[in-house]
Amino acid sequence: MDDKITTVEELKQVVKKYNEERDWTQFHDPKELAIVLSTESNELLSIFRFKNQNQMQEILDSNRREEIEDELADIFNGILRFAQLYNINLSEVFERKMEKNRKKYPVELCKGKNKKYNEYKN
Repeated sequence: MDDKITTVEELKQVVKKYNEERDWTQFHDPKELAIVLSTESNELLSIFRFKNQNQMQEILDSNRREEIEDELADIFNGILRFAQLYNINLSEVFERKMEKNRKKYPVELCKGKNKKYNEYKN
């Protein structure tokens, strides 16, 4: 598979088939899938916990890169499964959310800054 040619819908179907083959749909209500996302995200976070910038770069350049990629894949799997089961068009909702973010974080106020939207003064 290649990001340049694989669609989100194709990935949703891969996730659907995988889970249906194992009869796991019964375990995938919204709460359980949200727990999956949180758990997998925290597994990714734990790789970088208490690391400085140099140490994080070393991890990214080391044989632990595959571990990082696996955690990202687990998170993405959970997102795809949630969207697949509950009919969420990820491309559409991503575009909508990016438009909201553009309004909350206008370039002229936010460029080069890392504050939360409510900390900026117009």
